[in-house]
Amino acid sequence: MKKNKVTVISNMYPTSEHKSFGIFVKNQVEALQNKGLDVDVIAIDNPNKGKLNLIRKYGKWMMTFLFHLIFKGRATSVVHAHYVFPSGYLAKWYKKIYGARFIVTAHGGDIDKMVKKNSRIYSSTKSILKDADHVIAVGQELYRTLENEFDVPQEKLSLINMGVNLEVFKNIDKTQARDWCGISNKTIPLLFVGNIVEQKGLNEFVDALAMLKSNNQDIELFVLGSDKDQSYFQELKTLIGNKNLTECIHFLGTKNQGEVARWMAAAEVFVLPSHIEGFGLVALEAMACGTPVVGTNVGGLKYLLGQENGILVEAGNAESLKNGIQQVLTSENVKNMLIANGLEKAMENDQNIMIERVISLYNGKLAREVR
Repeated sequence: MKKNKVTVISNMYPTSEHKSFGIFVKNQVEALQNKGLDVDVIAIDNPNKGKLNLIRKYGKWMMTFLFHLIFKGRATSVVHAHYVFPSGYLAKWYKKIYGARFIVTAHGGDIDKMVKKNSRIYSSTKSILKDADHVIAVGQELYRTLENEFDVPQEKLSLINMGVNLEVFKNIDKTQARDWCGISNKTIPLLFVGNIVEQKGLNEFVDALAMLKSNNQDIELFVLGSDKDQSYFQELKTLIGNKNLTECIHFLGTKNQGEVARWMAAAEVFVLPSHIEGFGLVALEAMACGTPVVGTNVGGLKYLLGQENGILVEAGNAESLKNGIQQVLTSENVKNMLIANGLEKAMENDQNIMIERVISLYNGKLAREVR
């Protein structure tokens, strides 16, 4: 059997119902396919929590994996795991049994959070990283953690983010974008895109918004993302009610990428107040849409937004977040500088550039040249 297939394994992958769940993995898969690669995907496409849901989705994932490994695994020349654990644990069997080249991408949460759950996951993560032929880090801080704390040698470690699709995320006229989104001309729209969880810093964002509203009543916040953590979502809505902000914070649910891009183009400021962030691809996507970004000085964001590409603020600090947003809203010079620098940064991180780097890591195990 000719070995010319790439098998991608991920514990996150989107569906029409769950549009944002691992969308960056699907984007990369489609980019690989557009380059002519034959790609199989073995992934979890259900973000729902709860014991019964976990048993169902992980059980289905394991059965799909075993079927593919036994009946189709021999054709796999490269296996690429997204998230070190648990995806890498499954992926390494293609190397052990069939000699496939084993690539793993660390995205941040797998290294910053997952390994801290228990010693078994920590040791499994170290073992997976040791077994991998090459490890990809999506951000510079993550790269350094893998090198220094997990002993991944530089010769098998690359810094490659997921890249921004410049055909989708692009700079369009804000008036046109706001008309499409139904935003009033009088409104100053702030935007957050991401899962509605405490680690994204939404509590501080609400506190910062309350301070901003005391000086400018036209400011409104639009939130695009999944509210799968209902316990936290209810807590957040209580905080919003206590701050009398219910009328100016709008939860819009998840959107497809084309819709997200329009909302990003419509926003006056894109805000990412995360407590942890592996890279911060959504911030880069907002930059590509010509929107200034304010984000916390954590993880990949400190590098992405550094050198005047965005405004960096202190994580967990509402006052710092308020000041960062206000800096953009009150200075035309700052806003224009951030827009120009952000657009340049997005060009440097074009998805097409990043996908060529990934393919270069695959080469040598593919049975045919990819053009």
